[in-house]
Amino acid sequence: MGGQFVFLGTGASAGVPLIGCQCAVCQSSLPYNNRLRSAGWLRVGEKSFLIDVGPDFRQQALKHGIERVDGLLLTHTHFDHIAGIDDLRIYSVRQERAVPCLLSQESYDELATRYHYFFKKGKNLTAQFSYQVMNDEAGVLGFEGLSVKYFHYKQGDMKVTGYRIGDFAYLTDIRDYGETIFSFLQGVNCLVLSALREEPSHLHLSLDEAVAFARKAGARKTRLTHLSHFLDHEEINQKLPPDVQAGYDGLTMEFEVL
Repeated sequence: MGGQFVFLGTGASAGVPLIGCQCAVCQSSLPYNNRLRSAGWLRVGEKSFLIDVGPDFRQQALKHGIERVDGLLLTHTHFDHIAGIDDLRIYSVRQERAVPCLLSQESYDELATRYHYFFKKGKNLTAQFSYQVMNDEAGVLGFEGLSVKYFHYKQGDMKVTGYRIGDFAYLTDIRDYGETIFSFLQGVNCLVLSALREEPSHLHLSLDEAVAFARKAGARKTRLTHLSHFLDHEEINQKLPPDVQAGYDGLTMEFEVL
């Protein structure tokens, strides 16, 4: 069975264009240089899943016509990956069920602090969620009919979760990881990988590091996300190899669920 992944956003934490910035990329008329915050939409059969739900989610959902959400896969709880979570209320109301949410124990604990009103008993006027918590460092589980492999890594002090469905994998905000991640990625053909800029960063991969990572993973096709305003879409794609290219908002990747 085949699946589709749609890039809802490919921008770094502040998006592109950056507020008040007059650089060439922020002033560019090229649509590919207009990047909402990074997130994705997975479609497998009749099911519809989100990977992260950042501050631009309402705009993304309206643009792509996301009419239902069968589950939310959270990578971590930085603002640019969860700030649109309240906008999922319409789905829990319309679908008359809590939205299933897959997340690490660390992410669950952070949500319980920052969005404590989600956890109040009884009816309230907020989004409703049911939580499936991943306690192991890596594994495979069933989530709303979807077979999901997961692997945790670090971005600074934050634990981040990478996901794999069939021959597709999504790794954002990756910086520090163990070599066993490449066993997790064995057989992946379609890889989404974050890369902030050309220069090294203490919290993200650079372009060169992302290319080396993708090659070591053996992915047939890698598309980069979480791109900053230092990166012009056309210029960096001319520098990058054909199998590792910059993603853009609205790009769709086809993959096999297996």
